[in-house]
Amino acid sequence: MQNTSGSLVLIGVNHNTAPIEVRERLAIPVERLADATRTLVHHPGIREGLILSTCNRVELLTLQDDPEVTSPQSKTDLLRFLHEYFAVPQHDIQPHLYEFREREAVRHLFRVASSLDSMVVGEPQILGQVKESYTIAREVGAVQSTLESLLQRTFTVAKKVRTETQIGSSSVSIASVAVDLARKIFGSLQGKTVLLVGAGKMSELAARHLIQQGASSILVANRTQSRAEKIAAEFASASVLTAVIPFDDLYDQAARADIVITSTGAPQKIFNRSHGQNFLQRRRNRPMFFIDIAVPRDVDPRMNEVDGCFVYDIDDLQQVASANLADRSREAEAAETIVSREVDKYEQRLQSRDAVPAIKALQQQAEAIREAELARSAKRLAALTPEQREAVEALTRSLTAKLLHPQLTALRESTRPKDTE
Repeated sequence: MQNTSGSLVLIGVNHNTAPIEVRERLAIPVERLADATRTLVHHPGIREGLILSTCNRVELLTLQDDPEVTSPQSKTDLLRFLHEYFAVPQHDIQPHLYEFREREAVRHLFRVASSLDSMVVGEPQILGQVKESYTIAREVGAVQSTLESLLQRTFTVAKKVRTETQIGSSSVSIASVAVDLARKIFGSLQGKTVLLVGAGKMSELAARHLIQQGASSILVANRTQSRAEKIAAEFASASVLTAVIPFDDLYDQAARADIVITSTGAPQKIFNRSHGQNFLQRRRNRPMFFIDIAVPRDVDPRMNEVDGCFVYDIDDLQQVASANLADRSREAEAAETIVSREVDKYEQRLQSRDAVPAIKALQQQAEAIREAELARSAKRLAALTPEQREAVEALTRSLTAKLLHPQLTALRESTRPKDTE
């Protein structure tokens, strides 16, 4: 599936190829995504581009000048971009990097948007994240005709997978898996106090699942206090007590919580080993659990060295996520079939589009020859009546069409779907 207007190349790292120590060095917060995308398309040889950065992956989707699909240069160029933009040595990235081109890049994009490549297969957040990356890329002029067409098809395929299979039948997300882990640790969340640090989508999802599992006290801390207040008010009820902790008081108040779920998107860690020691002393050594679903991480993993502190990051959730994958394997197979069929359709659409210029050129060339021959015979045709000239015109058009028919048919047949077993 080579696009004649350029070469489609996708590279990236994800939870299957790179540990969180690598992914967090490449993570791009939403507020920097426009700048990163602009920088990408200004890189030599890049015509169009999109960057997808989530807690589980960082991927660059590009349309490049180089038409030679087998050339390794495009991967080298994109690796250089990652190195230069993030100031991360290439040798730290390259072992974890995957690359897809043309047809396989389309397949990968369809699978990602359909949540078939997620840590938790079927989770609904990824499609929204792809759409957000698309919106930003479009705003900065990085998405034009080729990627526009591909991404619109991607959204259609993801919707088709969601509606024609049961892969998203229950609400599953990284946040819900994190809450499942907390429930397994405690046996029950009844009577436990939970602190949400960060008031983004992940925190909201975590709060919903926590309440469903019986949590009755939720504290919320966020740098923008109005956002924390909004979440606290949203979840407050007769059975659920909520309160807001000013972010400046976080270290003084965090010891109140049995479970801390953190997802701030801060560039540096906000909890370290000494904080853990202080919290445990205040809690008189009652255990404290940190579930860090942020990338970059919010909690220094060395906090695990403190007796009574237990830290789980997003990679630790993989084991729990695997159980969800087993339960959904049948629906995942159905979804994979849809994706494969849609990749074939997209390829056929590209081939059909590529044949149109050839068909038009052939028709234009034939018409030019017909008109030239009539012009050469103009003196001999001058004595004809208007009706006779019209008959000659119709005859030459008919002959031209009949002569062209085999060639045009062959061109159209070459772009039609092939029979499959």
